[in-house]
Amino acid sequence: RMKKFGLSTEALIAGAFGVVIAGGIALAPKVFAPEAGAQPIAITPPLGAPLSFADLIDRVEPAVVSVEVVVEQSVGTSAELEQFLEPFRGMPGFEDFFEKRQEEGEGEGAEPETREGRSLGSGFFISEDGYLVTNNHVVEGATKIQVTLRDGRELEADLIGADKATDIAVLRVKEKGSYPHVRFGDSHNMRKGDWVIALGNPFGFGGTATAGILSADGRALGGDNPYTDYLQIDASINRGNSGGPTFDLYGNVIGVNTAIFSPTGASVGIGFAIPAELANEVSSAIIKSGKVSRGWLGVTIQNFQDEFAETLGYEEVEGAMVSDVTPGSPAEKAGLRRHDVILSVNGQKVTDSTSTTRLVGKLLANTTNAFEIIRGGNRQVIQVTVGERPADPNARPEPIKASATPPAASGPDTSADLVGFGARVKPIGAEERTRFSLRESESGLLITDVSENGQLGELGLEKGMIILDVNTKPVSSATSFAAAIAEAKAAGRDKVLLSVRATNQQTFFVPLELKSEKAAPK
Repeated sequence: RMKKFGLSTEALIAGAFGVVIAGGIALAPKVFAPEAGAQPIAITPPLGAPLSFADLIDRVEPAVVSVEVVVEQSVGTSAELEQFLEPFRGMPGFEDFFEKRQEEGEGEGAEPETREGRSLGSGFFISEDGYLVTNNHVVEGATKIQVTLRDGRELEADLIGADKATDIAVLRVKEKGSYPHVRFGDSHNMRKGDWVIALGNPFGFGGTATAGILSADGRALGGDNPYTDYLQIDASINRGNSGGPTFDLYGNVIGVNTAIFSPTGASVGIGFAIPAELANEVSSAIIKSGKVSRGWLGVTIQNFQDEFAETLGYEEVEGAMVSDVTPGSPAEKAGLRRHDVILSVNGQKVTDSTSTTRLVGKLLANTTNAFEIIRGGNRQVIQVTVGERPADPNARPEPIKASATPPAASGPDTSADLVGFGARVKPIGAEERTRFSLRESESGLLITDVSENGQLGELGLEKGMIILDVNTKPVSSATSFAAAIAEAKAAGRDKVLLSVRATNQQTFFVPLELKSEKAAPK
């Protein structure tokens, strides 16, 4: 399998026309007889580049395998399948198919039906005793895994472990023996423009080699993978190349092919590989313990933007700002708080939430580490003993479901206008603290009404959200909100930073500009 990243139809069409036009004007070269006594032109490769990669491929290819995976795929309930197939009933060629289904009693139940599916990928031996590396997405959900060697042998393999976060999986062939293998290099030694060679099983054509250059490094593809800075290569990789190796000219694996950017699913010269040093680290951990144990801090963080620095009066600060601290987490035990800005981990500077997540993810569970933070304008170092990252680090208590019958009012309406900001609010109580998973000590203002044209509405705040604080000052009434605004104005601020609790129990920061007043909703 190979992940895809979309491209616009316009780009695809432009590329297609480029090929057609170029092909249309290409002319067959004329043949000239050499002048008498002329010497042949010597064609030499650039310094360090071979005329052929054949010797290198001969040496490393025995370690590269094709991976075939059997999975169970759901095709819906029998009734749904029957509805889909009904238009084909009676058509030539389908008689035997429907008779067989009737004989086997299919199409009568409501239980989901499954069919056996197969997919192809690539992999490579990293040890003499039969350990292989491939992609997690190649073997995910597999009921059977088979690898095919260059000499044609087909061997069954077991899944030793996989890490979905980095898309790395480790297999081991069941048949004992001595297997050709390759070793990981260091992608940091590669420069943009260096030669690379990719081997694998594209579209089932096993034993395929392609060559190109390192196009870029440090690529972030987004999604749910904050740990990987991908290598970008232009050596052709296609469906089925997933999990295969990319080599340098010394025969070292410098990347594991994992994804392509393509409008069609086929190579357009933009492929991505997991850097060798990360693949080596993850595969070694899997072989040792069957899994990857990442460090866990227990915070939700947000990029510390220039606007945030402006609201708080921080100058030349880069890092990640803590928006939430998980109860009982290593962060809470160490004393980290909301609004703390993480500047470095063990002396290594962070620049945003992604770099912070990667650094913490590389820490060993149960080790103590130095986190430099800025709090209230003052820098300090906090020692944090990180834990082991749970299966779902973002898991939160289930919010209380709203009652079908609203509770009777216990007193007068306590909601009030946030004058000039287009919203009405009221202090939160015990019910809101429970529903939003807030601590008993936390205060806040529940937004009961908001104008789309008001400042808060324009910032995306909605009815049902909670404003927790203004410029780190907790607010518990419209009066305390107004006082925090006045304090910021007195300090010469033209913006303040709001901490807002959303209905999904996540907290986020938003800068609020202090400008002319707007009418509150009626």
